Amino acid sequence: MIVYNCVILLIYICNSSCLANMNSVNLFLKISLYMNILSSEILKKTFKSYKESSLFGKWITLGNIEKLFDKHQDKFIISQLGFSEQKRPIYSLNIGTGKKRIFLWSQMHGNESTGTKAFFDLFNCFSNSDNEDLKIILEECTLLFIPMLNPDGAKAFTRINANGIDLNRDAVNRVAAESKLLRDVLDEFNPQFCFNLHDQRTIFGVEGTKNPATISFLAPSEEITRSLTKGRKETMNVIVAMNKALQKLIPNYIGRYTDEFYPTATGDNFQKLGYNTILIESGHYPNDYQREISREYTFYSILQGLYHIASASNFKEYLPYFKIPNNEKIFYDVIHRYPNSKNDVAFQYQDQILVGKLVSKLVEVIAENDLKSKFGHHEIGFEGKIV
Repeated sequence: MIVYNCVILLIYICNSSCLANMNSVNLFLKISLYMNILSSEILKKTFKSYKESSLFGKWITLGNIEKLFDKHQDKFIISQLGFSEQKRPIYSLNIGTGKKRIFLWSQMHGNESTGTKAFFDLFNCFSNSDNEDLKIILEECTLLFIPMLNPDGAKAFTRINANGIDLNRDAVNRVAAESKLLRDVLDEFNPQFCFNLHDQRTIFGVEGTKNPATISFLAPSEEITRSLTKGRKETMNVIVAMNKALQKLIPNYIGRYTDEFYPTATGDNFQKLGYNTILIESGHYPNDYQREISREYTFYSILQGLYHIASASNFKEYLPYFKIPNNEKIFYDVIHRYPNSKNDVAFQYQDQILVGKLVSKLVEVIAENDLKSKFGHHEIGFEGKIV
């Protein structure tokens, strides 16, 4: 696999008066940033070769993934960790022998499945590829995946679990069986890094652009002042590497999620406990309502993140994290435009399960602000007055 070494060189030279005396010349060369970035060409080729074709669309359930375990049992240790509230099994897949321990989970919100699809694309890579860079990951790291933490929510296509609990706001009280399981695995596995996979709504765009936020990253805060602790800086460092890879593929479609501190959130609490937690929010790409294109970029993000952790000697460089534009709420799915902008109307898709199928219906919403400053993923212009 071709790897680009990204190097920024800072050269400090004494002023001209020093040059009169060559013995006093000081020349310092400092490498401030050195990261191995996987090439775009090989990332694309890898995804095309190992994409799990049996998984498609947004509604991914336990039944969809259970039948895929057999083909990975030769390379992965596959275990049943416990049960959901409705007694559906929760599984883990373990691979690698390295000292750097990485814990990854998806679908703690049952209706957010893009990360799950990307996991199984990645499982195919590890099970079938002899690529040297993948070998480096498995030699340097031990990986533990929970591909579906909330199988009850996945079945019902809901954010919450079967008892109406948002698992991403249950990290402190741990009322839900799934929350208890996640924390038990975290404490036992004791990872250096965690990857927390989510989907974000279509409303988010990239600050300063007219682009949707196809992927957004976050290094969660540990407390209300959002101080830059050692752990947050290390988390930011990994995100910098992932962003560098993605900017070569979809420049200006990557955002930075708000780092407002949420006292009961999973990422914030895991980060506070000393487990560096990388949040990946898979978002919208033009006309990609099945989240198949964002699935591809989620796959690239995870693979680059793992490779960076495996190959990096330190995780000190973090400042470029703050150059990633913020997420902004600037989109609606559809906007009807009228000559008088005060008459503009916004719509959002709402997903629900009807007769065993996922159906999306367009629903009018009350805009928070004037729609002149907003964008529609699709816009329809009307002439004349509203009757």
